[in-house]
Amino acid sequence: MPLTHPAPRELAHTRVVTCHGYRREDELWDIEGRIVDTKPYRFQNRDRGGWIEAGEALHDMSIRLTINLDLEVIDVDAVIDHSPYNYCKSVSRMARNLIGLKIAPGWTQKSKQAMGANRGCTHLTELLGPVATTAIQTIASAKSRLSDNKSRPRTNAFLDSCHTYASDSPVVKLHWPEHYSGDK
Repeated sequence: MPLTHPAPRELAHTRVVTCHGYRREDELWDIEGRIVDTKPYRFQNRDRGGWIEAGEALHDMSIRLTINLDLEVIDVDAVIDHSPYNYCKSVSRMARNLIGLKIAPGWTQKSKQAMGANRGCTHLTELLGPVATTAIQTIASAKSRLSDNKSRPRTNAFLDSCHTYASDSPVVKLHWPEHYSGDK
């Protein structure tokens, strides 16, 4: 179902976030995220030769987390291909501080601290949210396949994480009745 018809408007900014999860031959996993910001108009920018043209990337940044099945960050690579200031590109190395962290409750706060606040990049840090979600989705399906579907998937990690997985929801009642807390 589409959104309701909007009021008259004019495009001012486009942000595209793309994430992919890959299984590697060495049994590790690469989770890649990319963020691209564009404007539909030309504007001045000293560091990029005077102008950033309409449709040209204002920001084009990528990050790759290499993780294991336990969602622990084993390696990181970050690249800033386009940014409004040349100085921005010097922060890519801050992403290496994510090595050793685990994508688990507390990830957002820990990853923000690791990325260095005013020593890091806001956009690369923001990208870590969808990258973490992609990692969880990638690993969950991998763990499901590895178990040969011999046992029902467990919902403990997701219980009460959203409306559908609320302990009193009909979805939990149907699929995980042992965790259901609503009216019996």
